[in-house]
Amino acid sequence: MKAATPQAMKRFAWDGLSLRHYFKQPGDGRKAPTISATTLAWACVMGYVLRENSYYGVECLVKSRARRALGLRRGFGDDALAYFTERLDPEPTRAALASAVRQAKRNKAYAATRFIGLAFDGTGAGRRYGAPCRWCHPFRNTEKEIAGYRHALSMAMVVGPGLTPLPVDVEPYGPGDCEYNASRRLLCRVVEHLGKRFAQYAVADGEYATAPFLHDVGEMGLYAVARLKENLPELLKAAQARFTNHPPQQVLPVGGERVELWDADDFDPWDGLRWQQVRVFRYVQHKKDGTVCEAYWLTDFPSFMASTKELYFLAKSRWQIENQGFNDGKNRYGLEHIPHHHENSLLIHWLFTILALVIEHLYRARYLHRGTHALLTPIEFLRLLRLNLALPTNSGFG
Repeated sequence: MKAATPQAMKRFAWDGLSLRHYFKQPGDGRKAPTISATTLAWACVMGYVLRENSYYGVECLVKSRARRALGLRRGFGDDALAYFTERLDPEPTRAALASAVRQAKRNKAYAATRFIGLAFDGTGAGRRYGAPCRWCHPFRNTEKEIAGYRHALSMAMVVGPGLTPLPVDVEPYGPGDCEYNASRRLLCRVVEHLGKRFAQYAVADGEYATAPFLHDVGEMGLYAVARLKENLPELLKAAQARFTNHPPQQVLPVGGERVELWDADDFDPWDGLRWQQVRVFRYVQHKKDGTVCEAYWLTDFPSFMASTKELYFLAKSRWQIENQGFNDGKNRYGLEHIPHHHENSLLIHWLFTILALVIEHLYRARYLHRGTHALLTPIEFLRLLRLNLALPTNSGFG
């Protein structure tokens, strides 16, 4: 496919996603740079798309004959990337991610779904066995001794039934920090960047089913969809008593599987929750292999706005951050790799990684999938990109 080239991807990112201004001014904090910030930022993002998640791997690309095919005019070393990322302001990259996602919405990437959601979750993002930094959190062996250190982050991802899930921001766990606090900070910043009208709901696991987080979601103009677990024992017990010995209110065939649904919107809120009523729904999923999956969820979605069937798919969209966020980020794009052990460099690495994922996914699934072209798998697309690095180019774009 002729269009599956790094230069075409660059034109798509800069013009199709309106990221030209960002790559021209990505927030460079160096005092007297000799290599342009545009060159370094694009080289990093393109290197991650090509699965070169170390700074040395990016150096090898830009010092090879493939440099012009990448849309770059000069080479540099990995130390230049370390120096650059230590001093790069993360806020322009965060704003660029939100801008790209908003542009995807304007380009009808989310036209197939009624509800757009924001999923929140945390994960480990790189281990280290040497001297720790402020963001290093110790992990211990079976003897309770410190065996090393790990970094962790919370991620926000645009999700929803039938849409293209895209990560939009990350927030590291600071000293003495945790996933819950990081996600609360992330929620406010993401909604500020995307706008309160962008999404309709926030979805998260049971750890987030607390009054402060649910109130934050409401203040951001969103409905909450959260897993109901043992951390709310009275509500869970009441829901189990209501649903367990009664036949399902609805049965759905989903992908060759059978899903049973229960729903009620008149449960009493727990102390501290400023909701008049709590809506709880339960699903029992009978899978093809014979296993049965059961889950309870709570929400403040009114019944007239979201049906029980819709709530089931909204709850299931929470897994998109696991599959298309963490799994893709770690296994394909090197989210867990530590290219340079410096706090700001780590944050920029994580932001560049999800920016590369957003650009690659929209280019592959939206731009190249136009017309009669089949949707390329990620590995097919990667092979085409690498093959096209060897093609001659006379473009001076950028």
